[in-house]
Amino acid sequence: MSTYTAQDFKKGQPRWCPGCGDHFFLSSLHKAMAEIGVAPNDIAVISGIGCSSRLPHYMATYGMNTIHGRAAAIATGCKVANPRLTVWQISGDGDGLAIGGNHFIHANRRNIDLNMILLNNRIYGLTKGQYSPTSPRGFVSKSSPYGTVEDPFRPAELCFGARGHFFARAVATDAPGTIDVLKAAYAHKGSSVCEILQNCVIFNNGTHDGVYDKAGREKNAIYVEHGKPLVFGENKEFGLIQVGFGLKVVELNKENEDGKTYTIDDVLVHDAHCEDNTLQLKLALMGNGDGFPVALGVIRDVEAPTYNDCVEAQIEEIKAKKPYHTFAELLETNDIWEVK
Repeated sequence: MSTYTAQDFKKGQPRWCPGCGDHFFLSSLHKAMAEIGVAPNDIAVISGIGCSSRLPHYMATYGMNTIHGRAAAIATGCKVANPRLTVWQISGDGDGLAIGGNHFIHANRRNIDLNMILLNNRIYGLTKGQYSPTSPRGFVSKSSPYGTVEDPFRPAELCFGARGHFFARAVATDAPGTIDVLKAAYAHKGSSVCEILQNCVIFNNGTHDGVYDKAGREKNAIYVEHGKPLVFGENKEFGLIQVGFGLKVVELNKENEDGKTYTIDDVLVHDAHCEDNTLQLKLALMGNGDGFPVALGVIRDVEAPTYNDCVEAQIEEIKAKKPYHTFAELLETNDIWEVK
C-alpha cells in the first residue's frame, strides 16, 4: 500500500475570503485523504455551485465543479459508472438542501456509496448574503430584511427521514474531529453525510461561535463515540441520561435539582450502530438553544445494501441467464445466412 502526504492531494491556490471555514475544511480533507491512503487517481471530488463548491479546483484528484444543486446526481452517475472510484461530494447548505434537496434525500434513500459533505454556514455566501434553508427563524439577511418567517431544515432530520445510514458532524476549525469523521465516512459502505459547521466571515460570521473554538467546544459540545458513555464538560462533569422518551443533562457525582445523585453508571452509552435511529436523532438535534450540547462525531453508522453494489449484482445475474455475453454472440443467437 502506498504512503501519501497531504501535499499529494493539494492543487492550486484557494480563492476564498481570509478566515473562511472552507480553508479549514480543505486542509482537513487533504490530511484525511493522506491517512486513508487511496491514490489521487482513484478519487473523484464532485461539487455544485457556491463558495464551497470551488473545492474540486484545489484537489489533485479527478474532479467536477458542476451545476447548481446537481452534485449528488452527478456524483451518483460517477459512482455507478465506475464503482472503483472513491467519490466525495461537496455541497453547501444552499446548494445541497435547497435546489439540491431532492437529490440529497434520494441519494440517502438509495444508499449510494458516496461521501456527502455538507458545509453548513447558514447563508448563501457566493450570491452575497441571502438566507439559506438552514438559517434560523427570524434571521435578518438581504433577502429577509425583517427576519425570515421560515423554520430551517436540520440536516440530520432530513438524512434520517430519508432512511440514511450514516450521519456525522464536525466543526471546520476542529481539524482532529473533522479528520476523524471523514475517515469514518470513507470506511462506511453506503451513503455517508458529514455536516461541517463553519462560519462565513463576511455575511454570517459567528453563526457557530458557541463551538467554533476549543474552549467553546469543551463547554457546549459533546463528542460522541460508539460504545462510550455520553459525558461532556471541561472536566467531563456532565452526562446524558434517558428520562421517558427524552434525554436529560445531569451533573455527575452531585445532587441534582431532582434530588438524585447520578454516576457514570447512569449515563447513556452511545450506540451508533443501532438500527432504530430514535436516540441517534435526539442526539443529532441537540444544541439549538435548548440547554443541551451540540453533538459532534459519528452519530449514526449502520450497515445496509448499497445501490451501486445491488445494480452490479443485478447486471451480473441477468447476464448469467442470457444465452449471449458479447455482441458477436448476440448476432449468432438469430438465424444466420452466409452470403457467397
